[in-house]
Amino acid sequence: MPFNTFTTKQFISSNLIPCKSVSNFTIYHFFSALSNPSHTDHEIEAASSDSSFEVAPNLKLASPETEIKMPPFDNSFNFSSKPKLGSCETETKMRTSDNSFKFAPKPKLGSCETEMEIPISDKLFKEAPKLGSFKMGDSTFYSLVEKYASSGDFRSLEMVFDRMKREKRVFIEKSFILVFRAYGKARFPEKAVELFDRMVDEFQCKRTVKSFNSVLNVIVQAGLYRRALDFYARVVNNSNIMPNGLSFNLVIKTMCKLRMVDRALEVFREMTSRKCEPDVYTYCILMDGLCKDDRIDEAVILLDEMQIEGCFPVPVTFNVLINGLCKKGDLARAAKLLDNMFLKGCVPNEVTYNTLIHGLCLKGKLEKAVSLLDRMVSNKYVPTDVTYGTIINGFVKQGRASEGVQILLAMQEKGHLANEYVYSALVSGLFKEGKPEEALKIWTEMIEKGVKPNTVVYSAFIDGLCQEGRSDEAKEILSEMIKMGCTPNAYTYCSLMKGYFKTGDSNKAIFVWKEMATSGITCNEICYSVLIHGLCQDGKLKEAMMMWKQMLGKGLVPDAVAYSSMIHGLCNVGSVDQGLRLFNEMLCRGSDSQPDVIAYNIILNALCKVDRVSLAIDLLNSMLDQGCDPDAVTCNIFLKTLKEKENVSRDGEDFLDKLVLQLYRRQRIVGASRIIEVMLQKFVYPKSSTWEMIIRELCKPKKVQGAINKCWSDLFI
Repeated sequence: MPFNTFTTKQFISSNLIPCKSVSNFTIYHFFSALSNPSHTDHEIEAASSDSSFEVAPNLKLASPETEIKMPPFDNSFNFSSKPKLGSCETETKMRTSDNSFKFAPKPKLGSCETEMEIPISDKLFKEAPKLGSFKMGDSTFYSLVEKYASSGDFRSLEMVFDRMKREKRVFIEKSFILVFRAYGKARFPEKAVELFDRMVDEFQCKRTVKSFNSVLNVIVQAGLYRRALDFYARVVNNSNIMPNGLSFNLVIKTMCKLRMVDRALEVFREMTSRKCEPDVYTYCILMDGLCKDDRIDEAVILLDEMQIEGCFPVPVTFNVLINGLCKKGDLARAAKLLDNMFLKGCVPNEVTYNTLIHGLCLKGKLEKAVSLLDRMVSNKYVPTDVTYGTIINGFVKQGRASEGVQILLAMQEKGHLANEYVYSALVSGLFKEGKPEEALKIWTEMIEKGVKPNTVVYSAFIDGLCQEGRSDEAKEILSEMIKMGCTPNAYTYCSLMKGYFKTGDSNKAIFVWKEMATSGITCNEICYSVLIHGLCQDGKLKEAMMMWKQMLGKGLVPDAVAYSSMIHGLCNVGSVDQGLRLFNEMLCRGSDSQPDVIAYNIILNALCKVDRVSLAIDLLNSMLDQGCDPDAVTCNIFLKTLKEKENVSRDGEDFLDKLVLQLYRRQRIVGASRIIEVMLQKFVYPKSSTWEMIIRELCKPKKVQGAINKCWSDLFI
């Protein structure tokens, strides 16, 4: 039986006695084999082949059934104690009365043998003083440090370090770096800093920029950016450690994360004076920081600068800039940058294509996105699920869910499985387009393909059924959803309430509200807005007022929908003054509750109906001052009111003409143009002077250039 077929337990228990003293090199390799399960049998066999370790000549290794005779030796090399057997071990029976023993059959390897590796290392570590002439070398300790650091056993690491101090062992920086990385993996950055500070005084280990960078990286990876800058400044100012390129990269990255881009640029310029040349990673970090700070032009200039300095860009460099340009909506420059990549000999990767496709979808350039997808496939790149999902979602947002279904089919042909979010977008989009049968088909396909619907998919399906007036079916889906262990959210219940209010079943809507309250779901402002809006539309103002008071009692702030619904309900029952008070209260609220054009139209219409036109006009002026532009409904309200006057056409024309002038004086040209459009639809024409002012404003150089740029963008992007 070859030596390397011994199990660890058999070696400890066998009392093998070497004829010669064992070298530290041999024991170190054997310790490493025991501590590291990744060592192969060949490495163990190499350790056993050392000339200083021999098996007694008369010791013949045979089969497990063969007894091996061993004469007694003096000064023998023995493990003094037999290790305790764990629950996972099978005890080997041995005969010792006649100085012979038997090998038990080799146990099958299982999970228990893996768990036994660290305890074996512990056993050898504790038994070292009893090994006779052998004394563990420093390499043995380094091996144990590596093992415990990789497993995150910090208690054992402290024991090893304490013993090394007692035996006055030499500490090396590499061991500390391993521990720093272990602390980083365990999310203990402060422990890493503490150990770094102890290196010199307690362990007499010289610190270099390597250990400094290791600790700095641990702090940055933990997201403690200000702590990282403090640590950097303290060490650099109070020690002889000189930062290198990696140190500067970490500091620049930290400053960019803190939006201290100008300071990061200063540090970047200081690098050459510190005899550190920026590398491609330095430029990428800085470009990313500039792009996120909306300074893309400076980032593009940095691309030219790095090439002048002899630092050639890589795909990541271009990806950073393309991503920044796409987020800004500058797709023309992003496309040019893609062409520039090829000129520089830099091949785009999946990230490049995915970024551009996402940018095109955000701008609604779906045909271009599909074309780029085909180009990506032709270049042997495999689109991800995210790529397909982005395009499908883009089609849905444009009201072209049927075309999104075609992308889904192409996606499936390529072997990709759509996730629940893709199905959710398609189901929702098809319902909104009035194609419930196709939506049901997609739902059925999703179930058949084994995709388990989540809350988002169920909510989209329930909302779609409610839009089609099939609220009872939606209620059945809700019951199925709960039965399948999927918890509905507030949006799910709100969709069902809106569906019942839409069909005039306010009692069922109220029942859904009560069911939501008893299920433990927190009712937010949106839930109350849906309920109040539905009750007011159904003429149940008293119940709506109760819900309004309940919402305020919970400390919730009503949104614009809730305010508009209550104002509309009050005005409908003739309580215009109460509605006006509520409207004025709305004006005093925060930005989320500021009245929109719908709220203004409700109160303006109510005032005009009770012949309080002057107050309505004052409110209209206030509306303009608040930055809210009138719409066609606003114009119709005043035109209808002016019908009671003499010379109706002239009064309506003068009123709308003055409204256009007021918008013009406030530099709201878009709003003024919309009013003119309404006037033309009503065959009410503005004065020639008004026409001239608006056309002159629209034809200013900047606006014309903007229109030309938009035209070029539409043609070529």
